[in-house]
Amino acid sequence: MSGHDQTRDRLIDVELDESIGRSTPDVEHERAVAIFDLIEENSFRPISDDGAGPYRLKLSLAEQRLVFAVSRENGADVVTHILSLTPLRRIVKDYYLICESYYEAIRSSTPSHIEAIDMGRRGLHNEGSQTLMDRLAGKIEIDFDTARRLFTLVCVLHWRG
Repeated sequence: MSGHDQTRDRLIDVELDESIGRSTPDVEHERAVAIFDLIEENSFRPISDDGAGPYRLKLSLAEQRLVFAVSRENGADVVTHILSLTPLRRIVKDYYLICESYYEAIRSSTPSHIEAIDMGRRGLHNEGSQTLMDRLAGKIEIDFDTARRLFTLVCVLHWRG
């Protein structure tokens, strides 16, 4: 990001709306870890804003769409963006399938087979991250590492356990 101010152009809080629903303790733990990782290190700036972050993000689901409600540190609304989940659906589905293969391989396969599956898993994760960046282009400026953390969160939002 050009002219990125790490103290202002960042998320300090991520909240999941009740529309997301709750799941098993394992899934809830994965969601909490994904949120922690995202808050710990991110680069995030709504394009339409004058850079008066840091920001809070509330994620919700509405009619098969992902809603990004962005507010300031003090809670004042900044912008809301609604993204169709359709472009991510295939990637998330494939990502789950390859993750299942990966966890199965850990129990019974050779290190080279595990590594090959993991390379495919990372490739799909990167593809999902790039798709998310592309969908947010012109709306919210994020770097690739932040896109990866957001994609992880999108994946665990769909994981029912």
